[in-house]
Amino acid sequence: MLLRATRRSVLLAAAATLLFPALVAAQALEKKKVTIAVGGKNLLYYLPLTVAEQKGFFKDEGLDVEIVDFAGGSRALQAVVGGSADVVSGAFEHTINMQAKGQKLQAFVLQGRAPQIVLAVSTKTMPGFKSVADLKGKKIGVTAPGSSTNIMANYVLAKNGIKPTDVSFVGVGASQGAAAAIRAGQIDAISNLDPVITILSRSDDIKIISDTRDVAEADKVFGGPMPAATLYAPIAFIEKNPNTVQALTNAIVRADKWIQQAGPSDIVKTVPESYLLGDRAVYIDAFLKAKPALSPDGMIPEQGPATALRALSSISPDMAKAKIDLKAVYTNQFVKKANAKYPKG
Repeated sequence: MLLRATRRSVLLAAAATLLFPALVAAQALEKKKVTIAVGGKNLLYYLPLTVAEQKGFFKDEGLDVEIVDFAGGSRALQAVVGGSADVVSGAFEHTINMQAKGQKLQAFVLQGRAPQIVLAVSTKTMPGFKSVADLKGKKIGVTAPGSSTNIMANYVLAKNGIKPTDVSFVGVGASQGAAAAIRAGQIDAISNLDPVITILSRSDDIKIISDTRDVAEADKVFGGPMPAATLYAPIAFIEKNPNTVQALTNAIVRADKWIQQAGPSDIVKTVPESYLLGDRAVYIDAFLKAKPALSPDGMIPEQGPATALRALSSISPDMAKAKIDLKAVYTNQFVKKANAKYPKG
């Protein structure tokens, strides 16, 4: 009788594993409920995050994910540093910046292989624009001060001999408010992402001067591969919750691969209606421009950290002097396992 009962228990356990893989995975998670902070969730820059949420990829891994949206990446970073969020969906370079400040953060899966940030000038307030030098003394709108849009603008300005103190940066968010600021003449230039940029381009409200939605252009601007959106977290969190981090990585890698196979109609059906900003055609245009810049497999390029450090060092004397351990700011160990588990997405 005991043998039969044992055999039956084994069979039931095996059946449960086959029928309820998410349930079994959830039992192995150190932390099932995870809070992810993001700055501008509606941006195509973070499309893999939205896809993973909307397609149920997080749930498939046994996770209960809450995504908290902020005006920009720097605000999302503050949420994790302050302890109100576990993980950031944000720009890779923050991991380097924070290491220089004594905070050990690590990126563990890639969403974007190019920044997708566009620097453009207002055709209303700067109709006679000729070169980047004309931006001296002007107001530049960024998603939030200290965010990746701010960093990218600083980098382009520095390459043209303009210091961050030579301009005024204004936080305008990543949605309708950013477009309204340009149209109202409140800012002279904007460093932002899609769909905001495509909306402003189609209405001829801006003239683009640097466009890192194009991977080749981004590599040229930064002198190498520049990792964009990642999921990153304090190293202590990653070490304490490896199964949870693996589950998060699995979901994002599946989303990365799903996007590469998806058409515009698939995307429009998946994202919330509010993301379209009232114009489906504009969003589709923006998606087609952004798609090549999104990661196909979640892998962080080996040369990416060095590229990001060069960009940061060019605009910050303190960063240029800092001793940064680039191997500590990222890992591909979770991504490799995710790709093995989901070779086709």
